[in-house]
Amino acid sequence: MKKIRNFRDLLEGGDITSRQVVLEIADQTLVRLDGYERIRSIMRLDGDVLHVGSRSWDLSKKRNVYLFGAGKACNHMAMAVDHVLGDRLTRGIAIVKIHEASDRFNKTEVHVGGHPLPNEEGYRASREIIRIVEQANQDDLFIAVISGGSSALMSCPRDGISLQDEIDATDVMLKSGAGIYEINAVRRHISALNGGMLAKRIQDIGAELIGIGISDAVGTPATGDIGEPYKAYKSTPIGPDATTLDDARATIVNFNLADKMPKSIVDYLAKVGPEGETPKAFPDNTYYLLNTLPDSCIYARQACEAMGIPALIVSSFLEGESRDAGTFMASMAREIQAYGNPIKPPCVLLSSGEVTTQILDNAVIKGHGGPGQEMAVGFAIAAAKAPGACLLSIDSEGTDGTTQVAGGITDSQSLAAASAQGINLYQALREHSTFEALKAINCAIFTGNTGTNLCDLNIVYVPAVEGQ
Repeated sequence: MKKIRNFRDLLEGGDITSRQVVLEIADQTLVRLDGYERIRSIMRLDGDVLHVGSRSWDLSKKRNVYLFGAGKACNHMAMAVDHVLGDRLTRGIAIVKIHEASDRFNKTEVHVGGHPLPNEEGYRASREIIRIVEQANQDDLFIAVISGGSSALMSCPRDGISLQDEIDATDVMLKSGAGIYEINAVRRHISALNGGMLAKRIQDIGAELIGIGISDAVGTPATGDIGEPYKAYKSTPIGPDATTLDDARATIVNFNLADKMPKSIVDYLAKVGPEGETPKAFPDNTYYLLNTLPDSCIYARQACEAMGIPALIVSSFLEGESRDAGTFMASMAREIQAYGNPIKPPCVLLSSGEVTTQILDNAVIKGHGGPGQEMAVGFAIAAAKAPGACLLSIDSEGTDGTTQVAGGITDSQSLAAASAQGINLYQALREHSTFEALKAINCAIFTGNTGTNLCDLNIVYVPAVEGQ
């Protein structure tokens, strides 16, 4: 079954040959990144002994085994652990963004949290996780599966800060132009679970924690042997936090948020002392890292090689304004077709990272969209001058921005196709209504849950132009 559920529909218009190439590369990449298969490749149960990669645990010596999960790839990750443990699992709680009808669990309760903005169900599930830890002891084993999105989904603000305060603060920060590091610096320091606080609670009762993660942090190196414990694991609710209180305070100042954020949060961060700092080390925990941001480009390049198409990884650090990133990718396509720099056509350009969309005034919003869709529209406008060039830009977990689509695919024909239907792509960007525009011209990509969460995956196919 294809990961891209409307794969065939997307080939009914535009430059079909170019679309076929980028869709096939993306689909093969998503299959290899699926967290369920990654976990099942390293985890098995032999009688009383749980094997995870090169390590083993004797479950006959454990009173209870608990599974906690949060993140946009949590469905598949939690299912893998739940299926391996079977009746050995005492209880599981998974907080997901979308609960798919195909999800099947034995002893794990699934809660649909809010993302990018937290919600009440995620908050209640987080409180239940705290309650379970508080009644546990050193004879219990905790297994946690965490992927990107856990900061919003596992939302549990500290005393004195309400859930609505956290929702409002998150909304303000997401529209401020702040990067994910800056946003997380604030969210982790106002949370009772994030920024390593869940791991600290487990540590405080003397219990053991096995953490399994997918890292969507820009700058994390590519994975090696995923069956070997990962020594440099950090951040998320279960790992040491790389951000500091000073980082959180700097975010408020640098993005001029003091008068826009809830007063309870601004005051807390300004007044709290060292006791409000997040934990920086957990030497006794065992961590495994399934995938990191560069992996998506590496797997995509391998797919290109199997198809006989030269591929260049442009960057796995791509950040900045999404529409501008789309324009830049189109300019590269033009350079390649005109002068063969930095690679000769036909070829594929690959990038990953986390582009963002700055919205200074909510009043300008007339529709829906997300960074991937804005990148695709930005590309469509500039790529009209690059015959056959095609870009696919998705949020690899399956939902982009405020929509239920993964992102968009556009090519050199998309601008004309939109104009023929009376759709102004420039206006769609100004009004942040790129979803409506892309859907109307059959350029919106639907995947549902993919089982991974490695932020953006961008694939550009650049064919050769006859006569050049």
